Amino acid sequence: HWAHVPPTAVQQQLRTAFSHWGLPRRLRVDNGKPWGSWSDLPPALALWLIGLGIDMVWNDPRRPQQNGVVERSQGTAKRWAEPHACRTVAELQTRLDEDDRLQRERYPLAQGRSRWQLFPGLTHTGRRYREADEGGTWDLERVRDHLAGYAVSRQVDRQGKVSVYNRNLYVGVMHGGKPVCVQFDPEQECWVVSD
Repeated sequence: HWAHVPPTAVQQQLRTAFSHWGLPRRLRVDNGKPWGSWSDLPPALALWLIGLGIDMVWNDPRRPQQNGVVERSQGTAKRWAEPHACRTVAELQTRLDEDDRLQRERYPLAQGRSRWQLFPGLTHTGRRYREADEGGTWDLERVRDHLAGYAVSRQVDRQGKVSVYNRNLYVGVMHGGKPVCVQFDPEQECWVVSD
């Protein structure tokens, strides 16, 4: 069983990866934590990435084959690193890092050449990232535009409220128990609730 990793820890690991490899143009994710639910609003972590200019691509539920390259590479990593033989998480991480480097830099992919030799763009995306610059490059407009594409269902509680990003929106006690649709209006910069 994997322990729950908080989104803030994932975010910090992504910052480290982006600082080293550059910002990707898109990120393909599944629908589990911390990436969200296929049928609901994207979580804050995804909105942060969108604000950085990264397009998010969510796999359809229960369709791991949509991310087949990653699924295969995880299987290869398990075989090569032999997690069952590792005494500590640090030892497993060291093995994974070494095997990843071997797979990327030395293992022949085609015509006796490694991935790095065949695809020099793998060394860096060309899109520079520095955490210190994040505040000046993060774009709220991209997030607003992205949210405008969602229409999600909510049930009004007995107090006449619906929850959106852990905040309660009051829509009226008379609507208690009713299903409603919640959408973001980027022009008015507000949530619209309709029946």
